[in-house]
Amino acid sequence: MQCRALLALSVFLPLSLLPAGAASPSNAAGEYSKHFGALSKLSIAVAQAMPPDQYAFKPHPESMNFGELLSHIAATNYQFCAGLKDSAPPAFPSATGKDAIVKFLGDSFDYCSAVIPNLTEEQLSQVHSSPDGRLPGREILLAMYIHVAHHRGQAEIYLRDKGIRPPSYMI
Repeated sequence: MQCRALLALSVFLPLSLLPAGAASPSNAAGEYSKHFGALSKLSIAVAQAMPPDQYAFKPHPESMNFGELLSHIAATNYQFCAGLKDSAPPAFPSATGKDAIVKFLGDSFDYCSAVIPNLTEEQLSQVHSSPDGRLPGREILLAMYIHVAHHRGQAEIYLRDKGIRPPSYMI
């Protein structure tokens, strides 16, 4: 009987610590967060693989250079995740050079990593603003993941064009 009482306490006590009326994070938010962690690690590994003197490389005159491509990922991460919070994104740094761009990219993933695991079921279902227009939270997350994977894939081609083997896929 004491075991059941302790089990009940361990299950319900954390819920009782929430302020009255507070929404708790959804289980889906935890799943999104887990996959976002892998997305982040691989993206940063790709950014770190390019030598600093190649950050201005672009495979075609109409393409973004490598640094611009990574900065685009970072800025858009902030925009997607700020939209999920229904707030404006923070001011972006004027990142130039490998170290500053890798930091900008890492900071954007950290920003989103603080947002995603705390999303409630209501926030995942609710419509928010995003770089892709007004979408439900779940669709914003999907759009962001696709956006990162798309541009990270481009960055991996830039690496290959320079004879650099991209980091292995992570899940």
